Amino acid sequence: MLEVLNKLDELQIKYQLIKHIPIYTIEEANNLDIENKEYIVKNLFLRDDKKRNYYLVVIKNHKKVNLNDLMLKINSRRLSFASSDDLNKYLNLKKGSVRPLGILNDKNKVVTIIIDEDILKDNLIGVHPNDNRATIFIKTKDLIKLIELHGNLIKYVKVGD
Repeated sequence: MLEVLNKLDELQIKYQLIKHIPIYTIEEANNLDIENKEYIVKNLFLRDDKKRNYYLVVIKNHKKVNLNDLMLKINSRRLSFASSDDLNKYLNLKKGSVRPLGILNDKNKVVTIIIDEDILKDNLIGVHPNDNRATIFIKTKDLIKLIELHGNLIKYVKVGD
Protein backbone atom coordinates (compact mmCIF):
# COMPACT_ATOMS: atom_id res chain seq x y z
CA MET A 1 0.00 0.00 0.00
CA LEU A 2 2.79 2.40 0.90
CA GLU A 3 4.29 2.15 -2.59
CA VAL A 4 0.94 3.13 -4.16
CA LEU A 5 0.39 6.02 -1.78
CA ASN A 6 3.94 7.27 -2.38
CA LYS A 7 3.35 7.14 -6.15
CA LEU A 8 0.12 9.12 -5.79
CA ASP A 9 1.91 11.68 -3.61
CA GLU A 10 4.81 11.87 -6.10
CA LEU A 11 2.36 12.63 -8.91
CA GLN A 12 0.43 15.04 -6.67
CA ILE A 13 -2.76 13.04 -7.09
CA LYS A 14 -5.19 13.76 -4.28
CA TYR A 15 -6.91 10.80 -2.68
CA GLN A 16 -8.98 9.81 0.31
CA LEU A 17 -7.79 6.70 2.12
CA ILE A 18 -10.30 4.66 4.11
CA LYS A 19 -9.10 1.66 6.13
CA HIS A 20 -11.53 -1.21 6.75
CA ILE A 21 -11.70 -4.93 7.35
CA PRO A 22 -10.14 -7.09 4.61
CA ILE A 23 -12.52 -7.60 1.68
CA TYR A 24 -12.17 -10.03 -1.21
CA THR A 25 -15.30 -9.50 -3.31
CA ILE A 26 -17.41 -6.64 -4.57
CA GLU A 27 -20.25 -7.98 -2.44
CA GLU A 28 -18.11 -7.49 0.67
CA ALA A 29 -17.24 -3.99 -0.53
CA ASN A 30 -20.93 -3.19 -0.94
CA ASN A 31 -21.50 -4.23 2.69
CA LEU A 32 -18.93 -1.77 4.02
CA ASP A 33 -20.29 1.14 6.00
CA ILE A 34 -18.35 3.83 4.17
CA GLU A 35 -19.25 6.89 2.17
CA ASN A 36 -19.05 6.67 -1.65
CA LYS A 37 -18.91 2.86 -1.72
CA GLU A 38 -21.02 2.92 -4.90
CA TYR A 39 -17.88 4.16 -6.71
CA ILE A 40 -15.82 1.09 -5.78
CA VAL A 41 -15.20 -0.82 -8.99
CA LYS A 42 -15.17 -4.51 -9.83
CA ASN A 43 -12.02 -5.90 -11.46
CA LEU A 44 -11.43 -9.03 -13.52
CA PHE A 45 -8.13 -10.47 -14.69
CA LEU A 46 -8.58 -12.26 -18.01
CA ARG A 47 -6.45 -13.90 -20.67
CA ASP A 48 -6.97 -15.15 -24.18
CA ASP A 49 -6.97 -18.88 -24.94
CA LYS A 50 -3.35 -18.84 -26.14
CA LYS A 51 -2.09 -16.95 -23.05
CA ARG A 52 -0.68 -14.28 -25.34
CA ASN A 53 -2.80 -11.37 -24.11
CA TYR A 54 -3.81 -10.45 -20.58
CA TYR A 55 -6.49 -7.97 -19.63
CA LEU A 56 -7.40 -6.19 -16.42
CA VAL A 57 -11.07 -5.30 -16.81
CA VAL A 58 -12.42 -2.47 -14.65
CA ILE A 59 -16.22 -2.18 -14.49
CA LYS A 60 -18.90 -0.60 -12.36
CA ASN A 61 -19.61 -2.74 -9.32
CA HIS A 62 -23.14 -3.82 -10.29
CA LYS A 63 -22.28 -5.02 -13.80
CA LYS A 64 -21.85 -8.54 -15.12
CA VAL A 65 -19.53 -9.30 -18.03
CA ASN A 66 -20.33 -11.55 -20.96
CA LEU A 67 -16.88 -12.81 -21.99
CA ASN A 68 -17.99 -13.60 -25.57
CA ASP A 69 -19.35 -10.10 -26.00
CA LEU A 70 -16.19 -8.56 -24.53
CA MET A 71 -14.03 -10.76 -26.77
CA LEU A 72 -15.70 -9.28 -29.84
CA LYS A 73 -15.47 -5.71 -28.58
CA ILE A 74 -11.74 -5.89 -27.91
CA ASN A 75 -10.98 -8.06 -30.96
CA SER A 76 -9.52 -10.88 -28.90
CA ARG A 77 -9.36 -14.63 -29.07
CA ARG A 78 -11.60 -16.56 -26.65
CA LEU A 79 -11.37 -15.13 -23.12
CA SER A 80 -11.24 -16.83 -19.76
CA PHE A 81 -10.14 -15.98 -16.26
CA ALA A 82 -6.38 -15.96 -15.81
CA SER A 83 -4.86 -18.29 -13.24
CA SER A 84 -3.59 -17.32 -9.81
CA ASP A 85 -0.08 -17.99 -11.11
CA ASP A 86 -0.58 -15.53 -13.98
CA LEU A 87 -2.02 -12.95 -11.60
CA ASN A 88 1.05 -13.27 -9.42
CA LYS A 89 3.44 -13.33 -12.39
CA TYR A 90 2.14 -10.22 -14.14
CA LEU A 91 0.63 -8.09 -11.36
CA ASN A 92 2.24 -9.53 -8.24
CA LEU A 93 -1.23 -9.97 -6.73
CA LYS A 94 -3.03 -12.88 -5.12
CA LYS A 95 -6.41 -14.38 -6.07
CA GLY A 96 -9.22 -12.23 -4.73
CA SER A 97 -7.07 -9.12 -4.85
CA VAL A 98 -7.33 -7.93 -8.46
CA ARG A 99 -7.24 -4.15 -8.61
CA PRO A 100 -6.33 -1.45 -11.16
CA LEU A 101 -3.37 -0.19 -9.14
CA GLY A 102 -1.84 -3.64 -9.43
CA ILE A 103 -0.80 -2.43 -12.85
CA LEU A 104 2.07 -0.60 -11.14
CA ASN A 105 3.59 -4.05 -10.59
CA ASP A 106 3.49 -4.84 -14.33
CA LYS A 107 7.10 -3.87 -15.03
CA ASN A 108 6.99 -5.20 -18.62
CA LYS A 109 3.63 -3.55 -19.43
CA VAL A 110 2.13 -6.84 -20.61
CA VAL A 111 -1.41 -6.28 -19.32
CA THR A 112 -3.96 -4.22 -21.24
CA ILE A 113 -6.44 -2.28 -19.12
CA ILE A 114 -10.05 -2.44 -20.28
CA ILE A 115 -12.11 0.34 -18.72
CA ASP A 116 -15.88 0.28 -18.91
CA GLU A 117 -17.04 3.47 -20.63
CA ASP A 118 -19.69 3.96 -17.94
CA ILE A 119 -16.93 4.57 -15.37
CA LEU A 120 -15.91 7.64 -17.35
CA LYS A 121 -19.26 9.23 -16.47
CA ASP A 122 -18.23 9.33 -12.80
CA ASN A 123 -15.77 11.85 -11.43
CA LEU A 124 -14.79 9.53 -8.59
CA ILE A 125 -13.53 5.94 -8.45
CA GLY A 126 -12.83 3.66 -5.49
CA VAL A 127 -10.00 1.13 -5.68
CA HIS A 128 -7.77 -0.79 -3.29
CA PRO A 129 -4.23 0.58 -2.93
CA ASN A 130 -2.91 -2.98 -3.49
CA ASP A 131 -4.13 -3.86 0.00
CA ASN A 132 -7.63 -5.20 0.60
CA ARG A 133 -7.73 -3.58 4.05
CA ALA A 134 -8.19 -0.13 2.53
CA THR A 135 -9.90 1.72 -0.29
CA ILE A 136 -8.77 4.93 -1.88
CA PHE A 137 -11.08 7.30 -3.67
CA ILE A 138 -9.52 9.38 -6.42
CA LYS A 139 -10.74 11.23 -9.46
CA THR A 140 -11.36 8.86 -12.34
CA LYS A 141 -9.18 10.97 -14.62
CA ASP A 142 -6.33 10.66 -12.13
CA LEU A 143 -6.49 6.86 -12.17
CA ILE A 144 -6.35 6.96 -15.97
CA LYS A 145 -3.43 9.40 -15.81
CA LEU A 146 -1.57 7.06 -13.48
CA ILE A 147 -2.07 4.07 -15.81
CA GLU A 148 -1.06 6.12 -18.85
CA LEU A 149 2.10 7.34 -17.11
CA HIS A 150 2.97 3.77 -16.22
CA GLY A 151 2.75 2.89 -19.91
CA ASN A 152 0.13 0.13 -20.14
CA LEU A 153 -2.30 0.18 -23.03
CA ILE A 154 -5.84 1.27 -22.11
CA LYS A 155 -8.97 0.42 -24.09
CA TYR A 156 -12.35 1.97 -23.38
CA VAL A 157 -15.27 -0.35 -24.06
CA LYS A 158 -18.94 -0.48 -23.16
CA VAL A 159 -18.89 -3.52 -20.87
CA GLY A 160 -21.76 -5.54 -19.43
CA ASP A 161 -25.19 -4.43 -18.41
